[in-house]
Amino acid sequence: MSMETFHTLTQLLDNAGCRYNIFDLGRRVNEINSDQFKAVEENRQPYPWPLQQHAHIAISFWQHQQPPWVWFLRLPLDERGLLKQAAVGDFIKYVIEAMGASLNTTPTEEEQQKLANNPYTFKPNDDKMAIFNAQLRVLLNLPASQYYTDAQAYLAGQQDWQQWQHIGLQGLADICARMSQHNNATYLRKALNHLPMTPLYALLGCLEHCSLPEPLALRITERLTVECQQQHPDLFLIAALVRALAGSKPQQLQHTLTILLNQPSLCHPEVLVAIAGRCWSGFTDTNIASLFLLRLAETQDQTLFNQLFTDLVMQPLLRGIMLQILHGQADPALINAIQKLQQHAKNH
Repeated sequence: MSMETFHTLTQLLDNAGCRYNIFDLGRRVNEINSDQFKAVEENRQPYPWPLQQHAHIAISFWQHQQPPWVWFLRLPLDERGLLKQAAVGDFIKYVIEAMGASLNTTPTEEEQQKLANNPYTFKPNDDKMAIFNAQLRVLLNLPASQYYTDAQAYLAGQQDWQQWQHIGLQGLADICARMSQHNNATYLRKALNHLPMTPLYALLGCLEHCSLPEPLALRITERLTVECQQQHPDLFLIAALVRALAGSKPQQLQHTLTILLNQPSLCHPEVLVAIAGRCWSGFTDTNIASLFLLRLAETQDQTLFNQLFTDLVMQPLLRGIMLQILHGQADPALINAIQKLQQHAKNH
């Protein structure tokens, strides 16, 4: 097969006889079904979870018994959310130059450098990297990292809660990815009210990428409720707790968002960014989406309003809802923010 005939990454991988898994790393770390990804590559559907008009993906692939390679790619999308084909073609050229079309040549140091430095690769942050590694190991039936047993003993309450310094982020991520094993969901639920702030934030950062069993989601919600009732609530903790609920059941998530958005004093930009970034699936309820945009307008931060609205309207799941709200508004603060947004769009 000549180089010109590879139009998509999956064609290249299939042709080389690779097995592979594809993950979205933009909003929440989760696997993308390969049929769905092929439909995206062929522009038959928009990318499901765009972030800042890009698809952030991890492709892990391997041949035979080889350890997997991983590409972390940030590919541009057009205004309809479709992959820009020229960028994919460009990346394929880089790959073939470095690894050959059979993908079984180990690139030299120089070629690896060239492949790593192309404009489409990116480095995920530590949280995402840890949870991606943890989820991939589960998927490939590989053992958890060396940090797993320590993290498990700590979360099971077998050590002093203050002695967390030796617990690795990767260990916490492994526990979250293996929630259905070894009693881990129970350990997590029971530990939640005991953890000092540093390990608590690290744990919540992992949980935002996981589907939550109901008892654990309820425990996080209780913690959130307690924090919201404080005389001086910690808005950063509220934001972290809200993000951690992204993987709770839709009804549960929408219930939490409704309560939170009905308390204007808690709708600090930090909290609103957390909701838009992780819990946007709750906006399939038009009332919640509308209330969210109103709170966003009330911050009087027009730049933030424009950024978050533009990002949300790019989500295929929300596009219709966002446009409906755009055209059917009665609230003066929201009308004003929307007019400024439209003015901004005209000028750019």
